[in-house]
Amino acid sequence: MTPQPAETPTTATSPSSTSPTPARLVVVGGGMVAHRLVESLVARQGGRADWHVTLLAEEPRAPYDRVALTSYFSGRDPADLALGDPELWRDPRVTLRRGERVTGIDRQARTVVTERGRTYGYEALVLATGSAPFVPPVEGRDLTGCFVYRTIDDVAALREYVGRLRADRPGSAVTGAVVGGGLLGLEAAGALAALGADSHVVEFAPRLMPLQVDDGGGEALRRLVEGLGVQVHVGARTTRVLPRGDGPGAGAVGTMEIEDAAGGGSRRLPADVVVFAAGVRPRDELARAAGLETGPRGGVVVDGTCRTGDPRVWAIGEVACLDGRCLGLVAPGYTMAEIVADRLLGGSATFPGADLSTKLKLLGVDVASFGDAFATTPGALSVVLADPVAGVYKKLVLSDDARTLLGGILVGDASAYASLRPMLGREPGGDPSAWLLPEGAAGERSGGPAGALLPDEAGVCSCNAVTAGTIRHAVREGGCTDVSAVKACTRAGTSCGSCLPLVKKLVTTELEAAGVAVSSALCEHFDHSRAQLFDIVRVSGITTFSELVARHGRGRGCDLCRPVVASILASLGTGHVLDGERAALQDTNDAFLANIQKDGTYSVVPRIPGGEVTPAGLIAIGEVARDFGLYTKITGGQRIDLFGARVEQLPAIWQRLIDAGFESGHAYGKSLRTVKSCVGSTWCRYGVQDSVALAIALELRYRGLRSPHKLKLGVSGCARECAEARGKDVGVIATDNGWNLYVGGNGGFTPRHAQLLAEDLDTATLIRTIDRFLMYYVRTADRLQRTAPWIEELEGGLDHVRSVVLADSLGIAADLDAAMAAHVDGYVDEWRATCEDPVKLRRFGAFVNAPDVPDPDLAYVTERGQRRPATAAERAAGEGADRTADDRRRHTTETTVGDDGSSAVLIAGPRLEVLPR
Repeated sequence: MTPQPAETPTTATSPSSTSPTPARLVVVGGGMVAHRLVESLVARQGGRADWHVTLLAEEPRAPYDRVALTSYFSGRDPADLALGDPELWRDPRVTLRRGERVTGIDRQARTVVTERGRTYGYEALVLATGSAPFVPPVEGRDLTGCFVYRTIDDVAALREYVGRLRADRPGSAVTGAVVGGGLLGLEAAGALAALGADSHVVEFAPRLMPLQVDDGGGEALRRLVEGLGVQVHVGARTTRVLPRGDGPGAGAVGTMEIEDAAGGGSRRLPADVVVFAAGVRPRDELARAAGLETGPRGGVVVDGTCRTGDPRVWAIGEVACLDGRCLGLVAPGYTMAEIVADRLLGGSATFPGADLSTKLKLLGVDVASFGDAFATTPGALSVVLADPVAGVYKKLVLSDDARTLLGGILVGDASAYASLRPMLGREPGGDPSAWLLPEGAAGERSGGPAGALLPDEAGVCSCNAVTAGTIRHAVREGGCTDVSAVKACTRAGTSCGSCLPLVKKLVTTELEAAGVAVSSALCEHFDHSRAQLFDIVRVSGITTFSELVARHGRGRGCDLCRPVVASILASLGTGHVLDGERAALQDTNDAFLANIQKDGTYSVVPRIPGGEVTPAGLIAIGEVARDFGLYTKITGGQRIDLFGARVEQLPAIWQRLIDAGFESGHAYGKSLRTVKSCVGSTWCRYGVQDSVALAIALELRYRGLRSPHKLKLGVSGCARECAEARGKDVGVIATDNGWNLYVGGNGGFTPRHAQLLAEDLDTATLIRTIDRFLMYYVRTADRLQRTAPWIEELEGGLDHVRSVVLADSLGIAADLDAAMAAHVDGYVDEWRATCEDPVKLRRFGAFVNAPDVPDPDLAYVTERGQRRPATAAERAAGEGADRTADDRRRHTTETTVGDDGSSAVLIAGPRLEVLPR
């Protein structure tokens, strides 16, 4: 029975803003839904303090993204899974208690007690305890080597155990068995695969993911999963887990016995590790003990406001039983959190109904299910496309008159999901079968409806309950003019990201409808985007900025277009960056082939491919640093950086480094920075491939490749991922069968983890694939656009990139291959070429009257935090020479570059003038 809430005191549900002290809210549980509640309540209060929230988390960490747990096996740091802004936990209205398990609730006294003996009083209590893994009562389930898959601690224990097994038996395969073939089971199988283990999946139902896909979808999914090396056993039950009899690990898991669900014969599977992922049960024990009503299959019974029979107690997320069932997805949990936040502040929100749509990538396979996927509506019609050769199964469920979309299933290709899901309950328009054809095969219809066709109430982002109307309002009234602004304003696309293509389409359509020209122009001097300019230069053979702006632009250019064109010219290998007028196009760093630092000095970064350096090379770097008084630092990118060089010192420093065998590390350019690697199979006992050799080959291949933004690569020799390859633009992780390739990992203000592009590639195929990926990025990305946002903004996203570089869907693979080959063949070290050219060297003189050799009598001292030449008296007293180490770091210079390539250098101090050079 659904409880009817009684009237409650105002202070319990809608405290007055004039109250001297905030009401106390206690949230039990530290998961994603609990985090959303706290985040929403704090945001809704604005600057007020109506409520003080105490969140009691059982785990010893702040709330994190459980949906992304599998990425932990590819080297993702647990800290990267943390949700939201960490400043939330420093808000004075919020108290986070980690490792604080609640053991009892006293509803009469309105308190909760924890196992640490602490008592917390409340005016309102929210139960967000989630659910716990269900472990079937099979014999042997408690043996060493049996795991569940729910928390960071669970997956950390699994990773450590499999790693230890692989270390103890080098050369032998480790086999895992997963009990359960649903969402969680396939996630667990993916985790085992990421750890390099062979795996079996055992599912009692006659198909995988029985709650999301039908028989046709299940069969397509099985074929795809088995094609990835995972053995699937459907219609089977696990009966026993048996220990290893003798030898190393005796007493731990050794085999698993299964039998046909229909009662057929039994058989045994090899299993060094068993993961139980057979479902979850709501954690309602606290509610039961406190006398709250629970559902027949568990869960705390709540009404449409998420309130229990006790008007001061609420329940949200997987523990809440609403209309007789518990909802195991994050989207309805987030909706519940928003409802409770609204109600606590005096609102009237009610649960609108559960959106159980899901779109996932499991073991690299796209799966989506939405609406009435199983066609249970009377008279429902199904339109099905099944292509077992391509590994695709698509089904649309329509009303009996074929005019209303009721649901659908997409397996193998879920690119239409973002456009189809918002059309639920509406007419899809035209021939429904067009939605099922590959993109482009049925004209414009296959791309989905135009953003303008979606009604305002149509949901776009189910994770955050954002409608098309909300996005339109953000553009019309909120002043949002791009996708990034809309994401920040509405939260659309900030969770799983599957709705981003539709969000972008809505933003563009709305801007165009408002008469705002959605221009891709680079700047006022060109009506073209960077990608369009790249193609113009490539096709026309233009080699100078002046010719390009004369034929395809206007004016003399600006600080936006000049460096972009300089980068394009460099990418196409049309000459040295400081040749002729190109020197005037470069930004500060490229103008002097060095990174300018905050004190006006420059850094020197020699290339050290793979981090390998000889003792003689180390000595040479040390001697240069000593002789020029430079600060040295070993960086995270396997480089030795030298800081504090004056502009006139750069050629002399580089000449000595070149003589010692080093070349430019391109730390100053929008180009390849580093290829980070672990020590790989050469030294590491876990390594399965030679990551150092591959890292060196990749760095030497892509050195000097100019691109829209900096590029960082990483190569890890095993799944332990010590090179942190999934944080790189291109990440390579070794497997027993070759290399897994990840792309689109970026740091910065909006960190991204790389996504899997291809698996088990041999070395030649890997390099060819990276070649094409990088050249496609160089050709099509916008100015200063990293690989992650580039992939996000491409129509089709990663799937589109995959089709271009692996399947040559655009027919440009040969052209991309040739472009990379031309780059490799035409590479010239920029600093070596500079040191060999007297004309270029003249740029690096500090003073026009001493272009070749610095004045030996010139020293620098501090004056009001800046630099000036030392006086004769100061030099006689030795003050100039004694201060070089610290003072050089405070030296400030300003460089200006004229349109004709001339430059001037200002060194701060009263006795120097700016002179033309």
